[in-house]
Amino acid sequence: MKLRTAVIGVGHLGRWHAQKHKMLQEVELIGVCDTFREQADKISRELGVPAFNDPKDVIKAGVDAVTIAASTPAHYDLVKLFLEKGVHVMVEKPIASTTAQAEELCALAEKRDLKFQVGHVERFNPAFQAAREKITKPLFIECHRLAPFKVRSTETDVVLDLMIHDLDVVLSLVQSEPTVVSAVGSPVLTKKVDIANARIEFASGAVANLTASRVSQNTQRKFRIFQPDQYVSIDFQAGEVNVLTKTGEWTEGDIPLDHQTHSMEKGDALLGETRSFIESIRDGHPVQVSGRDGLRALDLAERILKDALRRIS
Repeated sequence: MKLRTAVIGVGHLGRWHAQKHKMLQEVELIGVCDTFREQADKISRELGVPAFNDPKDVIKAGVDAVTIAASTPAHYDLVKLFLEKGVHVMVEKPIASTTAQAEELCALAEKRDLKFQVGHVERFNPAFQAAREKITKPLFIECHRLAPFKVRSTETDVVLDLMIHDLDVVLSLVQSEPTVVSAVGSPVLTKKVDIANARIEFASGAVANLTASRVSQNTQRKFRIFQPDQYVSIDFQAGEVNVLTKTGEWTEGDIPLDHQTHSMEKGDALLGETRSFIESIRDGHPVQVSGRDGLRALDLAERILKDALRRIS
């Protein structure tokens, strides 16, 4: 039997989510929902599914799982509504507006034994998945996530808009608690922080340096990881992985380094993310990016913003 699903919030990103649900054979997309009637009707016609304007009507129609891609301020109320009605939820990042809200949602999902996944889509990027097994003891991580200015998503700071992708990836790699956070940021085109840099020290001794900007001329999504005897770089945008490994001791005339380059098919990370969520429901295994993962990323983002705003004021 197919899982009955719906997508809540079908703006720019929600439209893509709805398309992925429609592509999966094990899913019956029962409809799309948006408080803006014209937008819901537009995507409804595009995909040939019913349109809803009230999330409560989606519940009345009978739904097993939803993807929530509404604006961040709406996440808490929407996730809570569906979890309380026994519906599995995947919510776009960030998980909620505050860590207090996120903690409540995680506890609710656990109490109801429901799948609760957060949309940190870079975990499903083929380049990251290819490099993941090579990263065993990261000592230093450097990240650059730069993008030209877009009007959408400006209701949040760049830390919650863009940097949070990298915070989730860093936390998944380091597997250690952040102990020291230092950050600087500045508004450029909006009243929110549009460009930010953060340095994070972990209990394991690892250090991460992250830069995020939404006012850049070019797009860049790059990761560089240094670990004992090895350097790994990941280009999330180009789908390229470079691995430089020490193979012996240096002697004059001999540089004992092995260099491997892997060019990955770009694939469809959003489809992979959606499929993983659906499979976790059908097979009963844990989601790959849990509510608790989303909570950790949000908590670290809040610490970064707090320090950056302290320097601005």
